[in-house]
Amino acid sequence: MHRTLILGSSSPFRKELMGRLHLDFQTFSPDIDETRRSNETAEEMVQRLSLEKAQAIAAQHPNTLIIGSDQCAVLNGEILGKPGDHANAMMQLRNSSGQHVNFLTGLCLYDSRSGEYQLDLIPYGVEFRELSRTEIESYLLKEQPYNCAGSFKSEGLGITLFKGFTGSDPTALIGLPLIRLS
Repeated sequence: MHRTLILGSSSPFRKELMGRLHLDFQTFSPDIDETRRSNETAEEMVQRLSLEKAQAIAAQHPNTLIIGSDQCAVLNGEILGKPGDHANAMMQLRNSSGQHVNFLTGLCLYDSRSGEYQLDLIPYGVEFRELSRTEIESYLLKEQPYNCAGSFKSEGLGITLFKGFTGSDPTALIGLPLIRLS
C-alpha cells in the first residue's frame, strides 16, 4: 500500500533538500509552540520539537510517514536563534567570528498509523574565520540571512565566512540531515 510522505516544515531550505532525494512528498507547516522549556538542553529541545512537529502533522494526516526536524546553533553554551533583523545578525556574526559554533539538528520519522517513531540528533560544527565588521556588513547586505539560525546560508555566500567544518552530514547544517534520513 502506498503511504504518503510528508515533510512537516515551512522551511524552503528543508523542502529544497528533501527534493534532492527524488521522492514524492508533501509539505505541511506544523503549528506548535517552539519555546524552549526551563532547564531543557539544546539537544533535548531540538529532539522534542522535531517529534512535536511530526505529531502535530500526524493528528491531521493518518496513515502517513512524517518527517519532523528542528535546528539550533550553540555558541559558548548559548543558543543562537534566527536573528530576524540586520542588527541581531550583525551581533551574532561578530560573536561567532573566530569561534566554533555547534549546530544541532533533531530529526524524527513518525508513522502516523502506528504512532511509532525514530528520533535522532545530528551535530555539525562550523569554525568561523576572524571576520571584520566590513566583511560581516557586506555579507549581510548581499544575502540577508535573517531567517537562518546563526545568521548565514552555508549553501550560498555564507560559505566564505568559514575556516572549516566538523561532522558527518553537511546537509545537517542546512536543517535536514539527508544521510541520516536516508
